[in-house]
Amino acid sequence: MSTAVSQTWYMTQRQLMVFVRQPAYLLITLIQPVVWLFLFGNLFKKVVELGGFGTTSYLDYLVPGVVVMSALSSNMWAGMSTLDEIQRGTLNRFLTTPVSRAALMNGNVVNNGLVTALQSVIIVLLGLLGGADYPGGFGGVAVLIVASVLLGTVFGALSNALGMLVRERESIIGINTFLLLPLTFLSSAFMAPSQMPGWMRHIADFNPLDWAMVAGRSAMSERPDWGDVLGRGGALLALAVVAVWLSIRTFRSYQRSV
Repeated sequence: MSTAVSQTWYMTQRQLMVFVRQPAYLLITLIQPVVWLFLFGNLFKKVVELGGFGTTSYLDYLVPGVVVMSALSSNMWAGMSTLDEIQRGTLNRFLTTPVSRAALMNGNVVNNGLVTALQSVIIVLLGLLGGADYPGGFGGVAVLIVASVLLGTVFGALSNALGMLVRERESIIGINTFLLLPLTFLSSAFMAPSQMPGWMRHIADFNPLDWAMVAGRSAMSERPDWGDVLGRGGALLALAVVAVWLSIRTFRSYQRSV
């Protein structure tokens, strides 16, 4: 186990070096969340008057949604990195080494988790500068970041598995583009559940994106519902474990095909 962990960390460092050498990548990935945060925050700021948002400031409600949406949109493209490794032959060269096969897949996932955590912190700070209030304090913010990292792990691992299976950029782009908006709008990202049509509320109950939002918003509220936090967080953790296991199994299938 210790060997697998150390090898995973080595593969993570390898991925992080790419991020360190291209710091502009962080700024590029933050452009869309900043647009969501301040453009939507001002455009829909009076929507809280409808009730059900649990706050009088739409920005307070929107910040957790933007954090989670950013985690989703950035991690859905993890499979592109895996595909690059395959097409360059880098992954096949690693297969000739004794490195753990789980480490080869999970290094990318851990790297994305660290980047997601950094992005989440920056978005929370931007929201704070914009006037958002976080009654749950540091603990609530920490829960939101953990929830976003778990969600990112789910979709990052599934994206890696997808890259192994389809091995085509166009397929990954098409699937991600198809899923991003439905997952976003079939959740409580922009609208309070009480203001959503009944059928959308029922779908949102099974949407992992909404699980992360509910856990984060509840923890950041003045009176957290820890049942919601633990329930949604536990479901995200279980789904993340399954997604990572599936990506490893998919990698072993790829290994046999080489």
